[in-house]
Amino acid sequence: MRSRSPGDIPTGVMQRAALILDALDGVDSLNLSQIVAATGLPMSSVHRALEQLVELRWVHRDGKEYQLGMRIIELGSAASQQNSLRRAALPSLHWLHKVTGCIVHLGVLDGDDVVYLEKIGGELVADIRSRVGSRLRADSSVIGKALLSADGSPRAHPWDPDRVREIRMVSEHEKCMKGFSCVAVPIVAPSPGEAAAVSIFGSVTRIRADPRIRLAVQSAAADIGRRMHRTGARTAPRYRHNRLGA
Repeated sequence: MRSRSPGDIPTGVMQRAALILDALDGVDSLNLSQIVAATGLPMSSVHRALEQLVELRWVHRDGKEYQLGMRIIELGSAASQQNSLRRAALPSLHWLHKVTGCIVHLGVLDGDDVVYLEKIGGELVADIRSRVGSRLRADSSVIGKALLSADGSPRAHPWDPDRVREIRMVSEHEKCMKGFSCVAVPIVAPSPGEAAAVSIFGSVTRIRADPRIRLAVQSAAADIGRRMHRTGARTAPRYRHNRLGA
């Protein structure tokens, strides 16, 4: 988390609200002191903004704890439903989940990060914390490596992006969680610079033993790409995230 000097502290109401919402994103809940520490804003400003956000249902208060409110969830769901890439991908994502039994992700590249547009399965796997709208550094994940390779990024990688483009697949076994593997395949987008990828997360024993699972991921990615070309679907618009330290 990047510390802020007094001159960096935003004065606009919307900027402060955005900092507070960013602090609450990805956590179960925070108290007032924790939000102040996360945002670097004065306590009085945070308290006033929280009261307004609670009234607007953007934030929910439970005793002394705060978490994202239902209105944010509703808006996020509406934005996700409107995304043309997600609509084009959903039939293939559901098919892939059905035939592999694995957790399926759809992700896009936003700067140095992966942003998840869809996740299917995994409700009973408590340790898998990915969710729609969450993000992580692209070079720290399998789906991110597939995205960077598809995007033709000039950044140096510890893997071979040319090899990824050749075999159209990135896979890692038991790196993020013991007993599990992740396989990701880039999607050929209609326009350059619109990198998207699909991934599965499942049992390392099954994924290694059954080559049909890897072929299913490639097939799903190809189907999504064809559907995007037919419909002119675009990935989510790129934006600069305002999370501290991002």
